[in-house]
Amino acid sequence: MPAVHVLLAELLEGADPAATGALWRLEGAARQLDANVVRVRPGARGEAYVENDLDVLLVVAEGHGTLRRAERDEELKPGTVVFVPRGERRGVSAGDDGLVYLTVHRRRPGMTIGRAATAVRAEGGEAPCLLPRVCAECGRAAEDAGANFCGRCGKRLPGGTSGLH
Repeated sequence: MPAVHVLLAELLEGADPAATGALWRLEGAARQLDANVVRVRPGARGEAYVENDLDVLLVVAEGHGTLRRAERDEELKPGTVVFVPRGERRGVSAGDDGLVYLTVHRRRPGMTIGRAATAVRAEGGEAPCLLPRVCAECGRAAEDAGANFCGRCGKRLPGGTSGLH
């Protein structure tokens, strides 16, 4: 895999100022990590959710916001580095100037056939359709049926109606 070198300031300067969600993501098949640069629009309020599988390191690049976890709010500002352990309920909200942050976590393995077999069965004996929970941008399926946004890239899920991760 080739070396990855991104100048964050240049990435943000070159990005469409109206673009939200994942502005950049680490690519390449033979890697153990995932990383994303995510922009959240000014004033966006994130719904709290639980990531059961992955610890996440969050690094704030621009703007201000709030990380809601353990029933308390933590201020997010440029230079803030936060470790959020798996299983902890969290929600990110942007301040009046928006928020741009980098997330880094272990790469999530792709979905497998065996995983679908463990899905809760709906009346009639068939597993519920997962399509409303599959991100059109990166293909990740949300494990939380109530998720509105992709936990990997931040794009709205087809079945999502409100909130922001």
